Amino acid sequence: MRTVRALWGASHPGPSVVVTALSLALGLAAGLETWRLVVLVASVLFGQLSIGISNDAIDRERDRAVGRTDKPLVRGEVSNRAAWIAAGASVVIALGLSAVLGWGMLLAHAVTIASAWSYNLGLKSTSVSVVPFLVSFGLFPSLATLSSPDPALTAPFAAVAGAALGAAVHLTNVLPDLDDDRDTGVRGLPHRLGAPASVFVAVAGIVVAAIAVLIGGGSQGVLAWLFFGAVLALAVAVVVRMRLRGPDRTGFRLVMAAALVLAAQLVVAAGSLR
Repeated sequence: MRTVRALWGASHPGPSVVVTALSLALGLAAGLETWRLVVLVASVLFGQLSIGISNDAIDRERDRAVGRTDKPLVRGEVSNRAAWIAAGASVVIALGLSAVLGWGMLLAHAVTIASAWSYNLGLKSTSVSVVPFLVSFGLFPSLATLSSPDPALTAPFAAVAGAALGAAVHLTNVLPDLDDDRDTGVRGLPHRLGAPASVFVAVAGIVVAAIAVLIGGGSQGVLAWLFFGAVLALAVAVVVRMRLRGPDRTGFRLVMAAALVLAAQLVVAAGSLR
């Protein structure tokens, strides 16, 4: 059980849970029947576990060099070998479950996972570090619509919203680690832009996503505008938080909260996802 707890801690549990919850909301918005919804959510969860654990396994020595004692692998609670076995097994399970839902879902999920792994394996240190987030989050809504008996890619507005949110997630997630990353040779897009510009672009991404969902989600009356206002309020909160406290994890959490609000709006606008 200690090893399981350590692996869970290495999986970036907060983002993993939020992304899994997003898959549930998108599956509901796509009108999936219960068994398909369960398989979709389980597949996404295992995919996220593989991404998070592999990230910590790859970065173990870098994290150790900058004193990241919050990491189970740095503390020695689980070995790198066990982490790689868990990450590999999670990929196999994720893709196996995806195959149950059809070849379209299998291919799309394989691309989203491979894109995320490419970030872990080196793209994070380049000027195109945002590209895996654009690809994975842009394709993510299609995992739900491709899981239906009549599979299809998601509506374009949902892909745009996903990609815009992906950029915001990337830019806010790395801000607290900019100095540590530079010290260990990581110089992705946020490092090149700097914290102020990264926050500006991230907030712009949230606003673009909110507008895309508001327009693409169809006419929903007052409720649609309430959701839109809530997302804009979260975008403002990101700016205020960064200005008052500097880069920290709260900005990233606010962006993930915006993603959940947008997903909830899609559930209300059932049918618009396709």
